[in-house]
Amino acid sequence: MNKSQLRNTPSIDFDLRQLEIFRKVVELESFSKAAKAVFLAQASVSERIATLENLVGTKLLDRLGRQIMPTKAGEILYKHAVLLLDMKRTACLEIQNFLGIKQGEIHIGGSTIPGEYILPKIIGDFCEKHPLVSVALSISDTHDIEDRVLNGHLELGIVGSRRSHRNLVHHTLWKDELVLAVPANHRLATRRTVSLEALSKEPFILRQTGSGTLKIMEDYLKASGSKTFESYHVVARFGTSTAVKEGIKAGLGISVLSSRALDTELKTGIIKTLKVKGLSMFRNFYLIRDRRRIASPLCQTMLNFLLATAKEK
Repeated sequence: MNKSQLRNTPSIDFDLRQLEIFRKVVELESFSKAAKAVFLAQASVSERIATLENLVGTKLLDRLGRQIMPTKAGEILYKHAVLLLDMKRTACLEIQNFLGIKQGEIHIGGSTIPGEYILPKIIGDFCEKHPLVSVALSISDTHDIEDRVLNGHLELGIVGSRRSHRNLVHHTLWKDELVLAVPANHRLATRRTVSLEALSKEPFILRQTGSGTLKIMEDYLKASGSKTFESYHVVARFGTSTAVKEGIKAGLGISVLSSRALDTELKTGIIKTLKVKGLSMFRNFYLIRDRRRIASPLCQTMLNFLLATAKEK
């Protein structure tokens, strides 16, 4: 390229509001959904994306029927848009922090057990101490929460197993015990322990792939040198511990669950728990974050609060 061509090449430019709109379109794969998210009319969103493409000098989005996908140039811009918008948010929060203002919203995720049975109480205590802070809690399986922390959709996650990923930082929080749960009228309900051999003959309810509870169970079976769950009589796989409990109460089968998920059922006597001979199934819950991202002041405040609760338990 000669000097005259370089002089005629337009410089690439854009502003943060355009990047915010572009990011939403990419993440939601829809102009209409993005318009609602950024409080604009759909026509205005389309116009701003067209303006952004003109400023950048290339097409950023492919319209494949109803689906919107970023082009290669769009993927590059999206990657940097996420970082720039996170930097903007962090700057605003740091100024608020400097001024002594603790307010805003923090997005965290929890796998099923911490998300449903531990975090609601802790978030209540946190909000009582920081009344101007809103906490958005997403609940999913461990693998999904890890992925959402890594892609920047969640600032913090609390999960029930460790994943060997170089970008995840783990902090140990609370201990948990896994127990065999059976209906109160089950023939095993009067026992204190049961062998793995006897267990393999029972109708079994499992969590879905991606569950931290399932991974821990499989790890313990592997360490004991016993059969995998492939050889068990698996009658169902459910997405949540609550669904597993309902299956147990309905007589569908038995399962291994966190003792924290069974508090109400044990008090009412609907479900009984047993130990598995030769297996002492304990695990930790972990606080995770992405080491590549600078923790915002609100994120750091929540992180410190969660670590403090771990010392109390």
